[in-house]
Amino acid sequence: MVKIEFRDVRLAFGPKVVLDSVSFCVEQGEMKVILGQSGSGKSTILRLILGLLKPDAGQILISGEEISQLDEDELNRIRQKMSIVFQEGALFDSLSVYDNIAYRPHELGWPEDKIERRVQEVLEFAQLSGVAEELPDSLSGGTQRLVAIARAIVDNPEIILFDEPTVGLDPPTAHKLCQAAIRLRDIEAATSMFVTHRLSDVRYLASNYAVKTSDGRTELRAEDKTLCLVNTKFIVINEGKVVFDGTDEQLWEAEDQFLREFTHDDEDL
Repeated sequence: MVKIEFRDVRLAFGPKVVLDSVSFCVEQGEMKVILGQSGSGKSTILRLILGLLKPDAGQILISGEEISQLDEDELNRIRQKMSIVFQEGALFDSLSVYDNIAYRPHELGWPEDKIERRVQEVLEFAQLSGVAEELPDSLSGGTQRLVAIARAIVDNPEIILFDEPTVGLDPPTAHKLCQAAIRLRDIEAATSMFVTHRLSDVRYLASNYAVKTSDGRTELRAEDKTLCLVNTKFIVINEGKVVFDGTDEQLWEAEDQFLREFTHDDEDL
């Protein structure tokens, strides 16, 4: 089942064309990683999915429903299916980690015992059990973003959007964020879009996978010759156009001059 689909989407701000006839699909349970240089329109795609922007032309479908002409009440119904993890974390500074995560379930009117059970589950999933009573300001930037992931998944959204969650983080901390996204992809079969400008994120997401062991633990393993990830695809945006849509192997082997320069740049863009 296709969860997200763009059909010839165009968006301009005045004379500047941000997206130019962009088309792609994200299947249920698939992770789609969106790459591109700064200002290429990556985060704009997420805002369009959330209905925060409307395209000038084209169609955007969420679970088969075209959303570009919906009013705000109808969009809010669609948004209930989605969560987003911002690059800043965007936590409530005056609330504890526990209360940040429990905020959405309280809004939805869940019974307290269900809230407590689910919050504990996502704290454990995000490896945050030791910081439940801490305030966000007392945590590192990386831990704050793990809290943001826990908060985003607490009500089991169908679609999770990551808006450059590793920006400003050192490589080990960025890997922790990517590990959480991998566990959501492989263990929870979440449909996700992961916007980044870091090739190191691409390499990590494309070469590691998560499995449940016989004793119920989640284990991260490196891709090898016996297994090829099929639930992760990549899009590259350049000057508002999709110039690549495929697997990481296809991306590294592409002969297009722009893509060759893009993938052979060892520095984050």
